[in-house]
Amino acid sequence: MVVIMDKVMNLFLCGVGGQGILLASEIISSACMQAGFDVKQSEVHGMAQRGGSVISHIRFGKKVYSPLIEAGDADIVVSFEMLEALRYLPYMNNGTRVIVNTQKILPAPVATGMDIYPADVLDQLRQRGLSVFPMDAFDIAQSIGETRAVNMVLVGALSIFLPLEESIFMQAIEKRIPEKIRKVNIEAFLKGKEALNKIQTNS
Repeated sequence: MVVIMDKVMNLFLCGVGGQGILLASEIISSACMQAGFDVKQSEVHGMAQRGGSVISHIRFGKKVYSPLIEAGDADIVVSFEMLEALRYLPYMNNGTRVIVNTQKILPAPVATGMDIYPADVLDQLRQRGLSVFPMDAFDIAQSIGETRAVNMVLVGALSIFLPLEESIFMQAIEKRIPEKIRKVNIEAFLKGKEALNKIQTNS
């Protein structure tokens, strides 16, 4: 089914190396394309293998001319690690919805004792007027026996806000995820979607 949408939607994914952000980005982009949208994607993962920041820009709509999201233009931010949400505040605006994985992966300065991990990340986000949706995606992935599926938990959560049918995501996952780990990744997607629905209901 092709959804008619004149507005270009801007999705910004951020986290650290090893969290599967690039795979998540591929699946989201693939689902958008299968739904009939024009899609542009760009990513930065310079120090990803050492636990450095990884970001992905995904823009989709009727016609998209640039792959990069301008400062202040992100419609939805998915932060795979809590502190990374603060790092990329310049991409957000008062209307941005922020899905935050509450998992903490200590950056090098914190791990070596040179800096402190802030205890009020979620409060800092809310104080800026952002719509914040915190969820422990790591705990959800752990509950189904596959901690590497955190990325699919977050894709499932994100899907709540996108004009795409669940079946489109299932097709994208089937196309991109090897059969031996496909079932657990689909379960992770569905659990993430369920968790975000609960957060919306209780907020």
